[in-house]
Amino acid sequence: MPRPKRCRFVDRLPVYRSFSPDDIDASESVLMTVDEFEALRLLDNEGMTQEQCAARMNVSRTTVTAIYDSARKKIGDVLVNGKRLLITGGNCKFTPQQPPENLIEKGQNTMRIAVTYDNGEIFQHFGHSEYFKLYDAENGVIVGEQVVSTNGSGHGALAGFLQAAQVDALI
Repeated sequence: MPRPKRCRFVDRLPVYRSFSPDDIDASESVLMTVDEFEALRLLDNEGMTQEQCAARMNVSRTTVTAIYDSARKKIGDVLVNGKRLLITGGNCKFTPQQPPENLIEKGQNTMRIAVTYDNGEIFQHFGHSEYFKLYDAENGVIVGEQVVSTNGSGHGALAGFLQAAQVDALI
């Protein structure tokens, strides 16, 4: 009996979860897991090494190699044979949130307020907000503001994201 698969960390869910050829009705589908997509994203799009990818996904380097090989074979099948690609499932959970790299540090006597944000306006749905506008206030005066991306984090991950960003209040 094989040992259970270790849960893999992913930074975010894919924005687009299905792809299909334009000119034909793709009757066959290929299923790619979210962790296979994450390995492709980290290695090909982010330019990470397999070692860096393995550390990010909380697996061994040989596991990353196997995940990546499986994902590439599926992409090849989709492109060569005109099949539809569906990205879903897999044994994974969100990577514990780190503060965004470009986040300006909060001062000691500063209150940080987060507001859901989209295209210069307050966004109406907290769970689907892709951006937050952060305001730093001292003595009732706004002393700084910045817009930060949630990197595709959804409902459950947003609380951790806001905590990592040292937010004191959410509007």
